[in-house]
Amino acid sequence: MKKENLRQNICKVEATSCQNCSLNGKLMCKFDIKDTIYFIIPVLSAWIAMVAGILHGFISGGLNTFQVVFFFSSYIAYLAFFFQVWENKILCSHCPYYAFEVEKKIKCYANYGIYKAWKYNPAPMSRSEKIQFIIGISLFAGYPLVFLFLAQMYIYFGISLILSIIWIVSMHFLSCSKCPNFSCPLNTVPKNIVDEYLRHNIVMRKAWEGQGYIID
Repeated sequence: MKKENLRQNICKVEATSCQNCSLNGKLMCKFDIKDTIYFIIPVLSAWIAMVAGILHGFISGGLNTFQVVFFFSSYIAYLAFFFQVWENKILCSHCPYYAFEVEKKIKCYANYGIYKAWKYNPAPMSRSEKIQFIIGISLFAGYPLVFLFLAQMYIYFGISLILSIIWIVSMHFLSCSKCPNFSCPLNTVPKNIVDEYLRHNIVMRKAWEGQGYIID
C-alpha cells in the first residue's frame, strides 16, 4: 500500500485521504485511466482521418510510393523525437508526475509509458520552453494537415482539421483545465486551484516561489 500511495500521490496528502482533499475532483493529481480515455479519443480520431486520407490518396494514385513513405517515416521519426526527447525535457520534466525517481516511466493521463530521460525540475517552464512547446505541438498537429492539403486531399484535410479543432477544444475543457503541469502554455487551471495545490506540494512551491510566483 505504501508503494502504491507513493506511485499515485504527488502531494503531501496521503493517497488514502484524497476523497477528503479540497482539490478532489478539481485537479488530476492522481492517475485515472478515464482521464487518458478523454484525452486520447479525440487525438486518435484526428489521426485516423489523416492516415485514411493519405492511404486513400495512395490507392487512388494521387500520392506515389515515395511521398507516402516519406510522410510516414518523417512523421514517425518526429513523434519519437518529440515525445521521448523534446517534449519530455521542456514540458514533462516540470510536471509533478515526473517527480517519482523510483519510476522510470511517466505515469500520467497524457504521456503514459514515456521513458523519463531527464531529471525532474519542479520549477515552472521558462519562456523559451513555452515557445518551443508551441512550435513542437504545432508541428505535431499541423504536419499531417499540411501534407494532406499539398496532396490535394481536400475532403480529408477538412475532416482532419475539424477533428483536430475538436481535439483542442476537448483538451481545453477536459484536460488542460485540471492538469497539474501548471506552467504549460495550454494550462487553464484557475490560480486559486494552483495556489491550493502548491500548499500541498512543498518542493514545487519552493521552486515556484523561487521564480517569483506569489501565492495569494
